[in-house]
Amino acid sequence: MTATTVSPTTSTDASRSFPVREPARAIPITRLVKVELRKMFNTRSGFWMLVSIGILSLLATGAVIIFAPDNAVTYENFATAIGFPMSVILPMIAILGVTSEWSQRSGLTTFTLVPSRGRVISAKAIATFLVGLVSMAVAFAVGALGNIVGSALAGVDTVWDVSLATAPQIVLGNLVGMAIGFTLGVVLRSSAAAIVGYFVVSLVLPGILALLAQVRDWFADLQPWIDWNYTQVNLFEGATDTAKEWAMLGSTTAIWIVLPLIVGLLFLRRSEVK
Repeated sequence: MTATTVSPTTSTDASRSFPVREPARAIPITRLVKVELRKMFNTRSGFWMLVSIGILSLLATGAVIIFAPDNAVTYENFATAIGFPMSVILPMIAILGVTSEWSQRSGLTTFTLVPSRGRVISAKAIATFLVGLVSMAVAFAVGALGNIVGSALAGVDTVWDVSLATAPQIVLGNLVGMAIGFTLGVVLRSSAAAIVGYFVVSLVLPGILALLAQVRDWFADLQPWIDWNYTQVNLFEGATDTAKEWAMLGSTTAIWIVLPLIVGLLFLRRSEVK
């Protein structure tokens, strides 16, 4: 019977080092924004929402050219005709951009690849903002083209009655509407509920507040400070000029966007993703 000899551990084996794994680098926010933009276009609902912006802009422009009297062929009327469908579609795009993670059940994949939910929501917000700016640029361009063509067909002078100072307010008014939709998407995390909520907030609630302002004098002074639709209309009309009017816009933005968004983000960070 032979004895088994165990060789002692040499200093070379003890000091042998193993490769150290480098910490994973965070995905750049620019790449996340590109992914969110791609997701907006890749879904059928998002794709047709974006396509409908161009289609409705052309239809609205054609309607003004065909049905408007000659003296009403102005850039302001083209901008108004195009702006109405835009003010409805852009918030829907913002809602679908947020709620897609829950309605399409892709949230588990997204938040596994990017555990920081705050960075994902930030990328969605930036992508929504960019889509809004590009959409408004397209709308202004279509309106300008329609104004030139319409005035030429009517045989009247081309009227440019939307000043450079008013145009940024119109863009800001649409971005405020998108921010309302984005906030509802974060808070409710359901496409259907957020869309219904937006129409309630944008169509039903302003009528109630306006009626209350008519029957209660004390509320008439309070309405501009709490009614976001009131301040948005002022933006569309280019009537937000004084410091008080900008303060009213800041007040309604804080009430309807900032505070609900903070609460929604807190719940979103703790919610279970399925």
